[in-house]
Amino acid sequence: MPDSEGVAEIAGARLEYSWHRPSPGAAPARPTLVFLHEGLGCVAMWRDFPEQLAVATGLGALVYSRRGYGGSDPVYVPRPLSYMHDEAFETLGPLLDHFAISSAVLVGHSDGASIAAIYAGGVRDPRVRGLVLMAPHFIVEDISVSSIAAAKTAFETTGLRDKLARYHGANTDCAFWGWNGAWLDPEFRKWDIGEYLPGISVPTLIIQGENDEYGTVRQVEVAQEKCSCPLQVALLADCGHTPFRDQPEAVLDTAGRFIGALPGVKERQAGYLA
Repeated sequence: MPDSEGVAEIAGARLEYSWHRPSPGAAPARPTLVFLHEGLGCVAMWRDFPEQLAVATGLGALVYSRRGYGGSDPVYVPRPLSYMHDEAFETLGPLLDHFAISSAVLVGHSDGASIAAIYAGGVRDPRVRGLVLMAPHFIVEDISVSSIAAAKTAFETTGLRDKLARYHGANTDCAFWGWNGAWLDPEFRKWDIGEYLPGISVPTLIIQGENDEYGTVRQVEVAQEKCSCPLQVALLADCGHTPFRDQPEAVLDTAGRFIGALPGVKERQAGYLA
């Protein structure tokens, strides 16, 4: 359970959030884990992973739903094809400002991982001390488009909409179509954030499932080709697009050890960091 939760006015929108463990004010010298969800995610869809990683590392964790998701304000659709860039350049900085986060480790999944990479490489905010990128997208692959097209069919013909409505409520349609419509726009095939990767200067961990239905190991290869930062890669067997649900123990162990070795993070919790 979160230690606190609510709604905050950030960058002109009301965004839902939850806190786990200490706030930045309670531990000003230590980083805060900031979680950025996938293209159909929200606070609730992280389940208990943020709390578990907070316990494993001894750090506080901030989880929030982007505009158009969960209990946050809605967005108009179709969304611009720059929606991930917009989140990185217009919302993430003000979010850190609002919560007085002076040191952060960005933990992103899928679209959220891409947003984290754009922010770290494009803004180069000195508050960012490390990145944990799960199933990131740096380029558009055929497998991505095929799976997202299949999701469209499932949303229209199966119980997927009802399942998502349990998490997104009134935002269900804008959450799905904002994501799906952008990715299936033919112009989106040109989407490529490789230009931001050389600008990432902080230690970065990429966690990629070998059976990811939305991306291949090519995403990792792009990062290895373009990043000059300290880069670690964990390829997980028997793992699809959601590593923290498919292989939770491996992800907690790998991410916990990585975060524990970052400057300013004192190693603790022997179960993960010894």
